[in-house]
Amino acid sequence: MDIGVDLSLDESGVLEGKTENISPLSDSASNAEFHPLSDTNQPSSTDASGQAGLYPSVLEEDDKHKANGKRVTFPSDDDIVSGAVEPKDPWRHAQNVTVEEILTYYKQACQKLNCKPITKVLKQIQELKDLTQRNECLDLKGEKLDHKACESLEEILKRIQFKVIDLEQTNLDEDGASALFDMIEYYESATHLNISFNKHIGTRGWQAAAHMMRKTSSLQYLDARNTPLLDHSAPFVARALRISGSLAVLHLENAGLSGRPLMLLATALKMNMNLRELYLADNKLNGLQDSAQLGNLLKFNYNIQILDLRNNHILDSGLAYVCEGLKEQRKGLVTLVLWNNQLTHNGMGYLAAALPCTQSLETLNLGHNSVGNEGVHKLKDGLITNRSVLRLGLASTKLSCEGAVAVAEFIAESPRLLRLDLRENEIKTGGLMALSLALKVNTSLLRLDLDREPKKETVKSFIETQRALLAEIQNGCKRNFILAKEKEETDQKMRQSASMAEIATEDGTREEVVEEENTAEKTQDGQKKEEDESDSDTEDEEETELGTSAPSVISGITVTESSPPPGAPLSPGRCISVSSPGRGHKIFMVTRVESPPEPLMNSSAAFSKTKDASEKSTDTNPQPSLQNLPQPSTQTDDRPTHPTLEDGKQGTPVSSTHLSVSCGQELEEMLLEASLETGRDAP
Repeated sequence: MDIGVDLSLDESGVLEGKTENISPLSDSASNAEFHPLSDTNQPSSTDASGQAGLYPSVLEEDDKHKANGKRVTFPSDDDIVSGAVEPKDPWRHAQNVTVEEILTYYKQACQKLNCKPITKVLKQIQELKDLTQRNECLDLKGEKLDHKACESLEEILKRIQFKVIDLEQTNLDEDGASALFDMIEYYESATHLNISFNKHIGTRGWQAAAHMMRKTSSLQYLDARNTPLLDHSAPFVARALRISGSLAVLHLENAGLSGRPLMLLATALKMNMNLRELYLADNKLNGLQDSAQLGNLLKFNYNIQILDLRNNHILDSGLAYVCEGLKEQRKGLVTLVLWNNQLTHNGMGYLAAALPCTQSLETLNLGHNSVGNEGVHKLKDGLITNRSVLRLGLASTKLSCEGAVAVAEFIAESPRLLRLDLRENEIKTGGLMALSLALKVNTSLLRLDLDREPKKETVKSFIETQRALLAEIQNGCKRNFILAKEKEETDQKMRQSASMAEIATEDGTREEVVEEENTAEKTQDGQKKEEDESDSDTEDEEETELGTSAPSVISGITVTESSPPPGAPLSPGRCISVSSPGRGHKIFMVTRVESPPEPLMNSSAAFSKTKDASEKSTDTNPQPSLQNLPQPSTQTDDRPTHPTLEDGKQGTPVSSTHLSVSCGQELEEMLLEASLETGRDAP
């Protein structure tokens, strides 16, 4: 085959080749020429490129054929799911198990994991009696729990549930903490969990704890005091708190929350609806960013009832943020603890402005702050205007007699204050006199905490005066306590008697309604016959008929004569009870006081004299004086209160001024109007 190479002889007689119009050979070709042992069957890159240039159509057809040959098929709907497995029951091991079996399983697990059984655990398991209910506590406080010890505890947690699991100061690491938290979440092992004083649970431990908080439905209380929650762990807990789980109490004292962790937690808790108590003491919270986050939290969350901020650095500037949120707490926050936050009299102005706005705050603790006499004077007006504070803490607030006088003014004005703490203050004779005088007016204060020992005075006789005043204050608190107890007993008896009367009234009313439904037609027929037989019915005759006949029914309204309740003052009139079925077949009782009818005479002559006298009195005195008439009374059951029977035309309450009104047509009209108004007011 002609490859276009010219051969010629050089001077030495050796053939020499010259190429013309062709690309030079590759190194591989030349190497193949001089190394005959090489594999010449493998095509070179030049040959491949040459073939690609010589046969492009064949390769393109092969590619098209391969692309058209690909097929993707899916199984039918019936064959997609090949099978299903039921989820494992976490309590399949807890059925018909005994204490001895649990101990055996636990010891076997410890032997398998090459760890020693915990003696405290063995003793507690041996003392268990009822394994079907949640037991009180699994106490592991102070035990050193490594990863193997935590894994062995699964043999217990899978068979027994507890109310409290105490893991305080157990030296948990990341592996052990994550394993235990996963077990507690899966087996619903506890309602109260204490993981305080574990400084090495790390990020994976907090991640498992957050997963437990989010998934479990039984955990209500989590104590993580002195367990650092740092920046890289806080997002997991924040995401868990954003979901309204079952957690109601959260302790995060001394957890290093200042800064970004608190911002994440506060933002998440704005949407939490179940958390009731939040403890953030000893976290070095500052008066700027941290306090602003707390203020925003109070503006949006109305479910937190206890907020403990003791031993932080809120300062007066931070108190301003907190008070802005406190103004929005109409029905949420009950207890606010600001103990030892470096507050001064300047911050009491913010608090005094917020106190009239809040309607739920019952406990305010300002102890160990430099409030001073000036601060108490500012706070006094807000406390007097407030209608919810029951307990006030002013211990060690640098008060003297002047501040005690301001506090005494608040005590004298407050009808609801229950406890006041004034310990560790320089309150001497003058302040004690003011407090003693205030207690003579106040009837609600049950406990006033003062220093037991009197303060030093320049005049020695004043020391005895202080002792006498302290005794008077103590006696005043005892008197209020006795009065409160007697009032509580009286109210309880009143509620019991009222409930018994309501039960009796309901039973009697039901029986009357049943009887009246059976005799309604007969009663109406009898009234029609009486109207036909008597053309001139007088007021006295109609009152006599109401007093002697059976209860009447007027369009579903039952009129009965009821006796006054026991213990009620005797009234010269009689009570006519009107029961009217409201919406939903509810029965409401309305009582009207009627004047008693004059004694009936046996002879017709006496009856006619009575009739003439009544007619004369009607002509001369159409309406008696309001001062001589008994007041109307209303009896209701435990259903919503409804207005008294009212006159339809003028809208004034119907009282016994209508003594001369008959119980005929006019009474029927009033009763019908009253029933319609009662039906409209019924829920």
